[in-house]
Amino acid sequence: MPRATLEKQPHEVARMFDAIARRYDLTNDVISLGQDRRWRTATIRAVDALPGDTVLDLAAGTGTSSEPFDAAGVRVVPCDFSVGMLEVGKARRPDLPFTAGDAMRLPFADASFDAVTISFGLRNVADTTAALREMLRVTRPGGRLVVCEFSTPSWAPFRTLYSEYLMRALPPVARAVSREPDAYVYLAESIAQWPDQHGLARLVRRAGWRDVAYRNLSGGIVALHRATRPQDADLGPDLAGPPPADK
Repeated sequence: MPRATLEKQPHEVARMFDAIARRYDLTNDVISLGQDRRWRTATIRAVDALPGDTVLDLAAGTGTSSEPFDAAGVRVVPCDFSVGMLEVGKARRPDLPFTAGDAMRLPFADASFDAVTISFGLRNVADTTAALREMLRVTRPGGRLVVCEFSTPSWAPFRTLYSEYLMRALPPVARAVSREPDAYVYLAESIAQWPDQHGLARLVRRAGWRDVAYRNLSGGIVALHRATRPQDADLGPDLAGPPPADK
């Protein structure tokens, strides 16, 4: 079973997600006790996209997070670096423009989107700041960023209980519902090492986003961060756009 290391090499992480793609949505529903649906709904509301807007849905996986945008008349582009996830999504929703792409080198022009959102994918990127700056680059001035990611429960007793679930209970549950439980051991470890709400907010600000705010979901198991690209953002030479494609 391919299991990514916490160094988060893109090829390792992509290969791991390829292996769990077919049962990914079902497994998430089980191990989150159904909370993933609530988190997805909260994310869509935070993006607050209007019909006709264009939204980039990063780490979209099989497209489950993209479908509500499409249903609301929003032009959504599901993007992921796992070919296995994209194949499952395309088989189910061939009408959606699934796109292969790495969050650190997005295959889109500057200011292409009214909003960018990423759910449970940012912590799997090797360079968080590079990814956040790429998201800034492809968002129009005044556009929005919404990050839905695992975080740190705010109440200490609950935080201890949650930590025990992650490291002790989640792997057996994953073994019961997934053929690749080792992938969920990596996911538990990556959650445990991820910055808390304030730490992620600082990273978002340092990447150039403004009006950064967050709110907790499920007692802080998940945090929803929202930010805006400034109208006068100076992207600098390192954010002038992706390199030209090889010919």
